[in-house]
Amino acid sequence: MPPVPPLELHTIVLIAAAGLFAGVQNALAGGGSFITFPALLLAGLNPLAANMTSTIAMFPSQATSAVAGRKLVDDVGPLTFRQMFLISVVGGVLGAILLRITPPTFFARLVPWLVLFATSMFAWGAFRKQPMHAASSMPKGVLVLVQSCIAIYGGYFGGGIGFLMLAALTIAGQQIRAATATKNMLAMAMNAAATAIFAFSSLISWPAALALCAGGIAGGLAGSWLIYRLPPRLMRIFVVIVGALLTVYMFLR
Repeated sequence: MPPVPPLELHTIVLIAAAGLFAGVQNALAGGGSFITFPALLLAGLNPLAANMTSTIAMFPSQATSAVAGRKLVDDVGPLTFRQMFLISVVGGVLGAILLRITPPTFFARLVPWLVLFATSMFAWGAFRKQPMHAASSMPKGVLVLVQSCIAIYGGYFGGGIGFLMLAALTIAGQQIRAATATKNMLAMAMNAAATAIFAFSSLISWPAALALCAGGIAGGLAGSWLIYRLPPRLMRIFVVIVGALLTVYMFLR
């Protein structure tokens, strides 16, 4: 397995800047991983190392956002929030373990398809008409299966999980505000499980992770200020463009 390359100071600064932008992006529209993942690839990390490092680095800012909205969290149709949280943790662990045992060469070939899927989900979720109230439901077994698949995917790669969960939670009967808060908590659960496993990998670039983490926290604070001043739609369009370009780049690469 190729070693993690050493990073020069100017590269670390640029990675921190990518984290800053990703933090703003997550606060305004979501999709910060579309910024951090290619930034780490450009810094010289292989796709497997870049994915793990990005997951660890952005976890603190994700946890902050999730905890901030915890009062809006609610049960999901036939399942309690605790049951959904447990499913998310277990699925995140399984996805992270699956990623750890995936050969880097295989993951490198798989990444273009993952990025294409994530970009498609982001574009669909970002521009579809959001339901204003709950109007449907989902059988318990189906909800367990859907959330389990999302959680495993979240631990393995994670791009687009926010929109996948938002769609599933609203279909299961949650109102949009509760679904957003619940989605953030469940995503935190998946990423916490994945982070706990990835932290022991020799592929993690800790200088890059710390730079991304610092930038992400600062970006989250900046995003909370910009959210009332910058149209989120512009940020969503930018993310879709970045995702599309990254998809083409990864297929050509």
